[in-house]
Amino acid sequence: MLQVYTGDGKGKTTAALGLCLRAVGHNFKVAVVQFLKDDPEYGEFKAKELLPNFELYQVGRNDFVNFKNPDQIDLDLADKGWEKAKKMLLSGEYDIIVLDEFTLVLKYNLIETTAFYQLLDKFSGKTEIVVTGRYAPVELIERADLVTEMTNIKHYFDSGVESRIGIDH
Repeated sequence: MLQVYTGDGKGKTTAALGLCLRAVGHNFKVAVVQFLKDDPEYGEFKAKELLPNFELYQVGRNDFVNFKNPDQIDLDLADKGWEKAKKMLLSGEYDIIVLDEFTLVLKYNLIETTAFYQLLDKFSGKTEIVVTGRYAPVELIERADLVTEMTNIKHYFDSGVESRIGIDH
């Protein structure tokens, strides 16, 4: 199955990680590829050392990406992450693979998106694929088996509360 968590509200990555925690509890093998992120202080990055059968890779830099005119390094890192994810998908070793923030990679064409959609169309493995991020492209939504949109109704960031360790990252 293909699951997509999208929208402008908080909780997309959190929902995917909750699914991972549940799966690891059943001895599933899980991998998360976090695109556009590079921060070893994220709780999930630290948790990878504590959870059996849980792998997490960050492929990005700890900088904002100019999606209208991305730097070559951002394109290279997105491609590197996609190649890693593709190898994992084709290996058949994983029960769940999360492509975190991958909707942005697709929307802004940071990789050759045709190859991703072709793989989805042909994919018949046992691996559950979970894609998170804002602005999920229509092509992704149409192929998905489950799509959940997180809607921002109220957020404490709007009142000046900064990102909190263990809650927001």
